[in-house]
Amino acid sequence: MAETVYGRIVLKLSGESLKGRRASGLDPETVRFVADEVGTAFRLGAQVGLVVGGGNIWRGAEYEAAGMDRSTADSAGMLATIINALALQDALERIGVTVRTQTALTMPSVAEPYIRRRAIRHMEKGRVVIFAGGTGNPYMSTDTAAALRSLEIGADALLMAKNNVDGVYTADPLKDPTATKLMHITHIDALRRRLGALDSTALSLCMDNAMPIVVFNMFTPGNLSKVLRGEPVGTLISEKLPAPAV
Repeated sequence: MAETVYGRIVLKLSGESLKGRRASGLDPETVRFVADEVGTAFRLGAQVGLVVGGGNIWRGAEYEAAGMDRSTADSAGMLATIINALALQDALERIGVTVRTQTALTMPSVAEPYIRRRAIRHMEKGRVVIFAGGTGNPYMSTDTAAALRSLEIGADALLMAKNNVDGVYTADPLKDPTATKLMHITHIDALRRRLGALDSTALSLCMDNAMPIVVFNMFTPGNLSKVLRGEPVGTLISEKLPAPAV
C-alpha cells in the first residue's frame, strides 16, 4: 500500500543542482544522490514524474545576451535537459528503478516522444517517467514545463526541488538576514510578492488549475520522502491547507 499523501507527483529538478560543486556539467556523486532519493521516495508507492532543467550545461539567457537568437538559444537549452535526463535515467536504472524518458523534441533513437496517455500508462505500470526537452517551445522555462506536465498527467502536486533553499521566504535569505520562512502561501500571494519560488508563468498556470506546489530542499537526505508522506517540509503553495497526514 502507498505510504504517501500524494498518489502522483511531478518533481522539478534544476540543472544547476546536478553540477554539485563543479563550475558546470554533471557531478556523478550528485546525480547518484538524486537517484537514491527519488528511488527511496518512489518505493513508498507514489507515481513519480521528473522534469529536469539544463542550466548546468547551457543557459540560453546568457547566449541571448551575447547576441544569439532567442529561439536558437532556447532550443540548445532543451537539448541540455535531455543530456541531464539520460544521466538520471541511467542512475535510477542502476538502483533497480524502471524508467522511461520522454522528450518534447522528437529523437526516437534516444528516447520516446512525449505522449500524455503513454506517460500515464507508464506510471500506472510502476515506472518513473522523466520529461525532457522542456515544453518543446522557446520562451518557455522548464518550470513552466513542469507545471504543464503536472496538469496534463493529473498529478496531485508539483514538487519544486531546491538546492540549499528550504522553502519560500519573505525575501532572499542570502541577502536579507531578517527574511522569514513561509510554511504556507497562496498562489496569488506568491505572484503578488514576486518571491521567486518558480517563474510567474508556471505559478499562474498552477493557480488557474488549483495545482498545489511544494518548495523544499532536495539535498537534505530524506526530505523528498517526508514531503510525500505529508510531513511539514518546505513551503506549500496552495489555495488551502491539505488534510493532516494520518
